[in-house]
Amino acid sequence: MEKDSVNGRELLEKLEKELKLRKYSSKTIEKYKYYNKAYLKSGKSPKEFLEKYIDKSRNTIRSVYFAINFLHKYVLNEKFNEEIPLAKKKTILPTVLNKKEVLEMIGKTQNLQHKLILMFLYYAGLRLNEVKNLKWTNLDFERKTIQLKISKGEHQRTIFLHEKIIREMEKLKIPRQGIVFESNRGKIYSDETIAKIVKQAAKRANVKKRVTPHTLRHSFATHLLEAGCDIRNIQKLLGHKSLQTTQIYTHVANKDINNLSNLI
Repeated sequence: MEKDSVNGRELLEKLEKELKLRKYSSKTIEKYKYYNKAYLKSGKSPKEFLEKYIDKSRNTIRSVYFAINFLHKYVLNEKFNEEIPLAKKKTILPTVLNKKEVLEMIGKTQNLQHKLILMFLYYAGLRLNEVKNLKWTNLDFERKTIQLKISKGEHQRTIFLHEKIIREMEKLKIPRQGIVFESNRGKIYSDETIAKIVKQAAKRANVKKRVTPHTLRHSFATHLLEAGCDIRNIQKLLGHKSLQTTQIYTHVANKDINNLSNLI
């Protein structure tokens, strides 16, 4: 189904509009455009096009499949009847830090803004993107809550604003308006900068595990589960649409494992 270049551009523009209407992330939009541009240019059937990626990872094959599936269904308005066998996504358990490791990372970070970034990732379980775009209007110090729009949709969620975060934020001598975390140049922190802040904190704390911003979010959820928090409450705090997504933490929490050790 090779398309001429003009028609191809129009289809890609329509694809972008449809993805934006459905609130897909900017990264997903770019990925879908990239794969569909190659797909339209190839003139191949979906199955033939996928065969080009046979040596790639499961995630890549799935991304290509869902990208061209979206194009057919929502842009070309065609039924997508291709039954392409997808490699089942391998379940990879998240890396989780123990409480001592987290406290060492926070405690050994002297820069106050950097310390607070670590604290919002752990004590609120925020995503990197949520920390990066956090506004003062999201924070209610009186009610001790954080009000956020879920990044993968328009629904809102409420998270507790931890007392430890409040105490540290009182030390910030900056105007309480706009974005909370800005560089000295008045710019929002980039993903790379936040990842570097976390990596350096882990190095100072002598943490040997591979630590990313999401590792602190994983640790937040796991520690709550180990403390006896109901998994549905954890689901709400994390902003997961599906409980199944949250249930991965049951595989890394050691609460039940410790109980089993008492049986022998």
